[in-house]
Amino acid sequence: MSDAARVDPPQEHPAGAEVSSGPVLLSETAVARVKVLLQREKRPADAGLRVSVVGGGCSGFQYSLGLDDRPTDEDAVYEYDGVRVFVDPTSAPYLQGTKVDYVDGLHGAGFKFVNPNADRTCGCGSSFSV
Repeated sequence: MSDAARVDPPQEHPAGAEVSSGPVLLSETAVARVKVLLQREKRPADAGLRVSVVGGGCSGFQYSLGLDDRPTDEDAVYEYDGVRVFVDPTSAPYLQGTKVDYVDGLHGAGFKFVNPNADRTCGCGSSFSV
């Protein structure tokens, strides 16, 4: 891993606690859901959740989530209750303070983003502008 990448030391968090050591905050339900997805897809022990921002969507930027087997040399790596999260240096400023939650309700289930940096968001909640 290059000097540009940073790996924060693993941290222990009590059950129900929101983790806030990186640019992205994960709720307990988001952490639990990612663990299920990693296990279901039989990903390696070093695998994790990639959280990034890409151009597009109806508001200018779009959130992107995916599972990756390993971080790139440029990624910052954070660990939340055993879940590794990979954030690239371009996305990190746009994600600072963003809360990722997993909701399961009558209108469907999925990851929900609450970004304090967003000036405007779209109706679907997956794109924003700053």
